[in-house]
Amino acid sequence: MQLNKLLKLLFGSKKEAPAQQPMKKYLIAGLGNIGEKYAETRHNIGFKILDELASKESVSFESEKLGAIATFKFKGRTFILLKPSTYMNLSGKAVKYWLTKENIAIENLLVICDDLNLDFGAIRLKAKGSDGGHNGLKDITAVLQTQEYARFRFGVGSEFSKGRQVDFVLGEWDKNELKSLPERLDKSAELIKSFGTAGLNLTMNTFNGT
Repeated sequence: MQLNKLLKLLFGSKKEAPAQQPMKKYLIAGLGNIGEKYAETRHNIGFKILDELASKESVSFESEKLGAIATFKFKGRTFILLKPSTYMNLSGKAVKYWLTKENIAIENLLVICDDLNLDFGAIRLKAKGSDGGHNGLKDITAVLQTQEYARFRFGVGSEFSKGRQVDFVLGEWDKNELKSLPERLDKSAELIKSFGTAGLNLTMNTFNGT
């Protein structure tokens, strides 16, 4: 027995190298409506934030099934950016398709949308919650059959008179908002990367209220 142990110590096979873990993937879904007439509207802030992030990472969107897709890698993570082509109210179909196709866990999903209840430029990351009257979130919740997914709400303010809500969200940014928007877009892009690298809770603590 002692001889066998000695032989194993001297000539035993080398330990196998641990298998590499698959790169973590994240689906970042920015909500908006397709078409040039909607491109600069408040309701399309989800698209605009993803456009900013894609530009910073030097990647381009390509038309794929149910949406435009851009992909980049950062600190060992893969970020898949999705701009659904289903129109806002049917966003759930695109989100579910890409979660399934890329085998991404729902805790690695982040949905970006506009929020009338937040002042312009305010950013609010939450782990879960109700749709808050947002039709895009409402459809995603219905299709996924859960509210347990992270959402990033970008404030667009509520400077509209009674009965003018639709006109406001489908309206374009005013001059003052346009001046402030680049800095807010930059902050939003950093939040998304932090979500994938630092995690939800730390990112909420770092960015909410900034």
